[in-house]
Amino acid sequence: MDNNRKLIIYQTFPRVFTNMNANCVPGGTYEQNGSGKLNQITNKVIKSLSELGVNCIWLTGLIEMATKTAFGDIPADNPNVVKGEAGSPYAIKDYYDVAPSLAENLDKRMDEFLSLVKRIHNEGMKVIIDFVPNHTARVYHSDNAPLGIKDFGSEDDYSKFFSPSNNYYYIVNQQFSPDFPLDEEGSIPYVEFPAKATGNDCFTAFCGRNDWYETVKLNYGYDPGDHSRRFDPVPDTWLKMLHILRFWASKGIDGFRCDMVFMVPVEFWHWAIPQVKKDYPDMIFIGEIYDTNLYRTFLDYCHFDYLYDKVNLYDTLVGIEKHNVSAAQLTSCWQRVDGIGDSMLNFLENHDEVRFASRAYAGDPAKVVPSLVVSSMMSKGPFMIYYGQELGEMARDNEGFAGDNDRSTIFDYWSYSTLRRWYDGGKCSVSKLSKQEKWLRAMYKKCLNLCNLRKAIREGAFFDLMYVNLRNPAFNPHRQYAFIRHCDAEALLIIANFDSKEYDLSVKLPDLAIDLAGLEECEQTTKDLLWENSHTFIVSRTDDIKLHIGAYDSLILPLRKKK
Repeated sequence: MDNNRKLIIYQTFPRVFTNMNANCVPGGTYEQNGSGKLNQITNKVIKSLSELGVNCIWLTGLIEMATKTAFGDIPADNPNVVKGEAGSPYAIKDYYDVAPSLAENLDKRMDEFLSLVKRIHNEGMKVIIDFVPNHTARVYHSDNAPLGIKDFGSEDDYSKFFSPSNNYYYIVNQQFSPDFPLDEEGSIPYVEFPAKATGNDCFTAFCGRNDWYETVKLNYGYDPGDHSRRFDPVPDTWLKMLHILRFWASKGIDGFRCDMVFMVPVEFWHWAIPQVKKDYPDMIFIGEIYDTNLYRTFLDYCHFDYLYDKVNLYDTLVGIEKHNVSAAQLTSCWQRVDGIGDSMLNFLENHDEVRFASRAYAGDPAKVVPSLVVSSMMSKGPFMIYYGQELGEMARDNEGFAGDNDRSTIFDYWSYSTLRRWYDGGKCSVSKLSKQEKWLRAMYKKCLNLCNLRKAIREGAFFDLMYVNLRNPAFNPHRQYAFIRHCDAEALLIIANFDSKEYDLSVKLPDLAIDLAGLEECEQTTKDLLWENSHTFIVSRTDDIKLHIGAYDSLILPLRKKK
């Protein structure tokens, strides 16, 4: 595997990804709706994703979570504190095991996972999984932990709200009493006494349905009562979590997508990540975070490799598409992360966000081109797509617990027509896709592959052209954005048009850009890398580059460099 590649991550949800059941019923059981399997992510599937331009697969929902389904000797969890039939992949009930719904042979589920890791590596790709450090399922029990590893909470002192040696927080002498009944489902009411604090920092026994009621908050030595931090001696939760990280690292994975990292004390990350990297120096840590003011702390002090750039670039792109935000605001996005931009993970979709093509976002998958080009090509940092995004999945199903919410469910057993027609029983063929789906997947394939085929995108510097074009009468900074990516070997002019109208436009190149990129000043004829259309223009310190760009379109134009 080439560690110098720009990471192109494909987030997939195996439970749904390869499920071929075309007759799923909303809220259906495992027996009714079925589940995709790790073994169904075959060499052919992996190769098809590699050809798409992907070089890293994130397996979401791999680790065993609380579920309403019993599997062999693994009992179902109390349904009153499980979201959906399948359960949330972020309500972990055994950190040391693979979700049984993903296995064809229940007793061989870890072996099936290890075989998948090997298949992914054989294609020259990386594999990452979730690490969920902030909370567990309400009832945690591991039947696969190594000898001597004790369950979270098994030795806690229930008489204390907080103790640095406890794994959980307890609402002393109070039963868990959310604002909804705990006896509606199944034959046994859920009883928790004393109540544990709920995962979204709800430190009472009285959470609601909008809280993360299926989870309980882990205690890392922070006392929310007096805000003290008790980290010496090293808290038991720290030791347990470090062991879990090492356990999965030893299985040959390449990294962790770490859930809600800002809800865990920064001191834990500062302590834990270097210890993992000491034994596994190439291990990747990606942090889910939603505060730009914390970015540098989590990169520098906490030792993360990459961070979600949700509240910066993603939210700006949503604003451009939906809320009349000007494209020129993208300049502020890179300025806000100047110096750390290559450590930002960019995306247009993931399991927490609405689908790009959904009614709640763009409403049309064909509008994606400018957003895709900008978010994937602004920096050397990773870019991620969510399974089915490349097919224009619109999330119009009501899957059950998730409801009709413009997202793809993570709580239900389900299957999507777009993915079924592409997966096609393992054929990974475009033959059953619609004309638009074929076009869209081909466009994603071209764009994602360019990210690594072109050195200027993979390794080059970035130059924003907006400051010289804000008052350019032939350039609309409200709907258009332009920048250059350049390196010693090449330079690319990249223009994105977020408008529903096509434009004849001109782009000014400042002297500084011409000099830094080493551009030759002359008339040039070049082919756009995305669509392979020829364009002729003049590169000059005095003349603008004149071009035509389509609606919701982008141009990626090689510029001639001085010899």
